[in-house]
Amino acid sequence: MKRRVKLFIPVLTAALVAAIPALGADTLRASYSIHLIGLPLGTATMSSVIEPSSYRIDLNTKLAGIAAMVSSAKAAGAATGSISGGRTAAASYATTSANSEMTRTVRISLNAGTVKAAEISPPFQELPGRVPVLESHKRNVTDPLGALLMPVPGTEPVIGPAACDRTIPVYDGWARFDIALSYTGKKSITSRGYTGDVAVCAARYIPVAGHRPDRPGTKFMAENRDMEVWLAPVGSTRFVMPYRISVGTMIGTTVIEATNFEASPATRAAAR
Repeated sequence: MKRRVKLFIPVLTAALVAAIPALGADTLRASYSIHLIGLPLGTATMSSVIEPSSYRIDLNTKLAGIAAMVSSAKAAGAATGSISGGRTAAASYATTSANSEMTRTVRISLNAGTVKAAEISPPFQELPGRVPVLESHKRNVTDPLGALLMPVPGTEPVIGPAACDRTIPVYDGWARFDIALSYTGKKSITSRGYTGDVAVCAARYIPVAGHRPDRPGTKFMAENRDMEVWLAPVGSTRFVMPYRISVGTMIGTTVIEATNFEASPATRAAAR
């Protein structure tokens, strides 16, 4: 009898494990066009993978159109993090940008939203008047790519005020700033890969540290009211990501808009 019980326990355990569905990953593949005052400036492609307990975002950008005639600049970046309790926590960020004169790499490692190390190679030139970045500025932050993945809390509609109403603390390895979003409404769109509503958010740039307050560009962006973000859902998740970003600059409005926004929901298959 004891032997039968001993044999039964591992068999039952194996049966239970086999009955548990294996959770797949929701993925997003998006392509964007970048325009400045209506002129083509470049393109970007983004790939995002959202699993039950983690995420990864990859982004590639390059100049196009008239801009490509005067520069060969391009950039690529990747970010990873964890997901727990409907919240994200950045873990790593790396980006490389290059033009005809220089290639620069930025790497950041984080633990539960706290920066553990940051490296910029070659480093930016330290200029007088820059607000120092303190250790306290590096806690409870995310990176520039991780900031694009936004969880919608609770049971609120994914496309609604809860999608927008938030302040995102960002550290890019050099500066610390906040992006404050507020809900202004929603729009219905029809495009390649996605047809449905997007949440429309007004956006504000709030410099915290690492910037030079006396710079005209800093003052302009801090006072800028011409910024807007459209957020679309990612597959079957309670996450949203930018479909369109519009930013007024000192030389005109820059618009980054999806030409393809295709999300694939997670697949669930029985574990063998």
